[in-house]
Amino acid sequence: MNFPSHVAIIMDGNGRWGIKKKNSRNFGHSKGIEVVENIINEAIKKKKNYLTLYTFSTENWKRPNQEIKFLINLLETYIKKELENLIKNNIKLKIIGNLSKFPKSLKTKLTSAEKLTSKNSKIQINIALNYGSKEEIVKSIKKLNKLSRPINEKNISEYLYTKGIPDPEILIRTGNRKRLSNFLLWQLSYTEIYFVRKLWPDFTINDFNKIISNFVQVKRNFGGIK
Repeated sequence: MNFPSHVAIIMDGNGRWGIKKKNSRNFGHSKGIEVVENIINEAIKKKKNYLTLYTFSTENWKRPNQEIKFLINLLETYIKKELENLIKNNIKLKIIGNLSKFPKSLKTKLTSAEKLTSKNSKIQINIALNYGSKEEIVKSIKKLNKLSRPINEKNISEYLYTKGIPDPEILIRTGNRKRLSNFLLWQLSYTEIYFVRKLWPDFTINDFNKIISNFVQVKRNFGGIK
């Protein structure tokens, strides 16, 4: 049986959920944080080693300034509130993406949280922030050119944000959209992809576990025959 160690999630649908509830998009983002906490706890129970969450893409800067500010404040508040729990529960936090465009206060909190949890080992939570897979791949190739190193799969992987992290076995995308949205394009080459109709705030622990159970039954041949 295949027991996945790394699950990646595109948490789509927060804003639409907020509007659907006759409220604001920001209301949906706040609700989405609650679901994140539930899924992290369940991933720990199921002994997953890695959970990668697509939190803010390079394309998300196109959203209204008011929504961007709210998302940044929401993330900053969450990190401040949860840091003690991350340390206590042996959870390692890693940020993947380019933090340069974010406010100094957020960057400081994220960098500090990474450092304070760097030795933790129960589960690693990868938060994708200002992340774009195309940019990540180009950046890696430029680095190899600068170092005059051969351009091959092994070397490209070495200079990605996800260096040292195994590729996800499962990708979940909520929100009834069937696309990857510039997320982990290099890393998802052999990943089983599950598109979910539900918006992220409606995604449940039961939904998560059904996907895990389905994956366990999948025969993965990686291009060969078994």
